[in-house]
Amino acid sequence: MAKIVLASGSPRRQELLRRIGITDFALRVPQVEEYYPDDLSPEEIVTYISREKSLAVDSESDEIVITADTMVFLDDARLGKPRDEDHALEMLTALQGRHHTVCTGVTVRQGGRILSRAQSTHVYFRPATEAELRAYIAGGEPMDKAGAYGVQGQGALLVERIDGDFFNVMGLPVVLLERMLAEFGVYLLK
Repeated sequence: MAKIVLASGSPRRQELLRRIGITDFALRVPQVEEYYPDDLSPEEIVTYISREKSLAVDSESDEIVITADTMVFLDDARLGKPRDEDHALEMLTALQGRHHTVCTGVTVRQGGRILSRAQSTHVYFRPATEAELRAYIAGGEPMDKAGAYGVQGQGALLVERIDGDFFNVMGLPVVLLERMLAEFGVYLLK
């Protein structure tokens, strides 16, 4: 198998790679300003950024570089990582009792060959009280996550239902990645 490079500082993406059987990979964190053209759809935005991240990573021609970018959208408005606890409360209050979309763009690159795709998942939050949201925020979990929640932690207590890829909500749609890697000759189930 070609050498795999995960171009991400996300511990969740590292964990997900290991879970699907990719245990030997290098880490390189791209330094990219997350700029994108104004006229893009949510899926086009995350695909654009994941591609830009890929192009910012130096690699050998035989290495397979994986990059991803995940964003949360509520009514087409992007919800990034909260600036502070008040901002986290504002985001979580907007999400409670409603559904939103989590989009992840994934890019796989080897040499000059680049493949970029996106996955969307709909997440439905249950109604929550302000006291519940403040208790969740006080634990610190929301502060480094898009949309101010982590579905793999206590944030799961806010989620009523997920339509689509659960792992996409964690930041890496593993079935999509498996299919993309197969196009590069990397078969995870063989």
